[in-house]
Amino acid sequence: MADEPATNTTAAQSQPSAVPLGGSVIPLVNKLQDIFAQLGSQSTIELPQVAVVGSQSSGKSSVLEALVGRDFLPRGNDICTRRPLVLQLLQTKTDEEYGEFLHLPGKRFYDFSEIRREIQAQTDKEAGGNKGVSDKQIRLKIFSPHVLDITLVDLPGITKVPVGEQPADIEARIRTMIMSYIKQPSCLILAVTPANSDLANSDALQIAGIADPDGYRTIGIITKLDIMDRGTDARNLLLGKVIPLRLGYVGVVNRSQEDIMFNRSIKDALVAEEKFFRSRPVYNGLADRCGVPQLAKKLNQILVQHIKAILPGLKSRISSALVSVAKEHASYGEITESKAGQGALLLNILSKYSEAFSSMVEGKNEEMSTSELSGGARIHYIFQSIFVKSLEEVDPCEDLTDDDIRTAIQNATGPKSALFVPDVPFEVLIRRQIARLLDPSLQCARFIYDELMKISHHCLVNELQRFPVLRKRMDEVIGNFLREGLEPSETMIGHIIEMEMDYINTSHPNFIGGSKAVEIALQQIKSSKVPLPITRHKDGVEPDKAPSSERSLKSRAILARQVNGIMADQGVRPTVEVEKVAPAGNTSGSSWGISSIFGGSDNRVPAGKESVTNKPFSEPVQNVEHAFAMIHLREPPTILRPSESHSEQENVEIAVTKLLLRSYYDIVRKNIEDSIPKAVMHFLVNPELYYFLLICSTN
Repeated sequence: MADEPATNTTAAQSQPSAVPLGGSVIPLVNKLQDIFAQLGSQSTIELPQVAVVGSQSSGKSSVLEALVGRDFLPRGNDICTRRPLVLQLLQTKTDEEYGEFLHLPGKRFYDFSEIRREIQAQTDKEAGGNKGVSDKQIRLKIFSPHVLDITLVDLPGITKVPVGEQPADIEARIRTMIMSYIKQPSCLILAVTPANSDLANSDALQIAGIADPDGYRTIGIITKLDIMDRGTDARNLLLGKVIPLRLGYVGVVNRSQEDIMFNRSIKDALVAEEKFFRSRPVYNGLADRCGVPQLAKKLNQILVQHIKAILPGLKSRISSALVSVAKEHASYGEITESKAGQGALLLNILSKYSEAFSSMVEGKNEEMSTSELSGGARIHYIFQSIFVKSLEEVDPCEDLTDDDIRTAIQNATGPKSALFVPDVPFEVLIRRQIARLLDPSLQCARFIYDELMKISHHCLVNELQRFPVLRKRMDEVIGNFLREGLEPSETMIGHIIEMEMDYINTSHPNFIGGSKAVEIALQQIKSSKVPLPITRHKDGVEPDKAPSSERSLKSRAILARQVNGIMADQGVRPTVEVEKVAPAGNTSGSSWGISSIFGGSDNRVPAGKESVTNKPFSEPVQNVEHAFAMIHLREPPTILRPSESHSEQENVEIAVTKLLLRSYYDIVRKNIEDSIPKAVMHFLVNPELYYFLLICSTN
């Protein structure tokens, strides 16, 4: 029957000398395998084992059941093994036979048909009920007095055509799964090939040759010897004359599907196998290469020798891992169970963290790198070498063309004004340039924020390794705290820029002033050989050689602009004459602009009044309708732009405006270079941060 125990014809009595060594070494390796199996992918130590590979329906399952002497594997017409089955055979001194699953610790299965059902249930649970496959292991131990100590891994059979829920690349997936086992140097390969197929086309030998090209770890199993064509035999195969293997071949005769259907016991199958080899003279002299008992003995011997060969290296790897784990364990410190002790430990950790953060920002940390900048040095570098230098390299006029400035100047000239008033275009343009300082200032604050976050990660004390939840919580608290500091920093930076834009302090002692700007502009244009109208005094003295008071008047005269093609003031009027013409109490916006930049009052006669005063005659205008044709004005275009050519007067005005812009921008830049780092330090790099966690811990 299916549950009838096997007789003593199995390998348990074949090699008594191999049992003591195998009985002491293999179970120890099995225990390690169980432990590492629970660790999953975290284990980096590969233990010795035997992997059984072969194509679908090659007889792998029948070989395993013959080694156990029991029916316990699922059967079917399609793929049977759909999850790796790690089978540990353990020889016992009692007559009890039972199985245990690693996922059901403590539960013994004395009925092997229940083992089959459990394997089937776990396979369907993980791989589905419609021929799917999974690489998740099932681990089964079988205790029996009729087995030798062996650990085998039954892997899914190599298939070509997907069935059921199997994906189209099922063959590639199964081959990848098999390779993950047999590529390890610690794994022996049991390559199963049916005798009624061409050995040169064996899938098992082909994949084993890839994983073990030298053949030191591969054992060949030839199955189905009883159904070979008449007149053929497997003698040359078993002797290794077709495809040689260093560990050789073993031939077996399994139960047929008809035997399984009629519940032919494995005991009867082993007797029939022995009779088959004894009745075939061709296999005489190959007793050590034929039969399941010889296979069990050979596997036990090779596995023990394999363990002995790799045991020194395995011991070394385990010792190294133990040292590493011991160091990690020691770093965790002692276990604190009392609430008071836990509170003190937490306070100590937070205190060390705060001190480490503070010392790193202040540059006093003893563990700081000597090969690169870190901590507070990086913050100082951002302020001085990135922020300040970037602002110093900016020319406020680099994004302004001469046409832009000329357009701004003409837009500032109203219909009632004949004067070039530098205040209006200057203030419009300088505000635009000041606004450009906002983005780099905000970026500087963001750089400092990022550096503080890096510092918080680098100064984690060793004690925090014990408490990953606390470390995660500290990261969250510090991140929130720094973000709360970044927000007012950015707000303050915006206010600083807005304040500079709201009040243009042309009275600043470092500001160049209008008169000085005109003089410098004249010198620049003269040196660049741009022709200027030369105005001489009555005594023949040139303007450059005139007294300083006269040059000041010349500077003011430059400000007179043409209105409708007529120069409002063609010469330099004496101050007394201007005062006589100007009406008392004139406080127009144009006069304010001149006085603010040039540092004094400058009242000029409007162009319209001056033209009326200097009119040479005042006869009534004759009726011109009969003398001339009707004159029609063109519609003004939608967009008006200045002419492309620059007059000499406009060149001076542009040069003056650029000088004013550069002078005042330099003042604002220095203010920003000083104020922005102060704002960032005050709101973001705050000393209170160093003690923030301590305050939180006490609360």
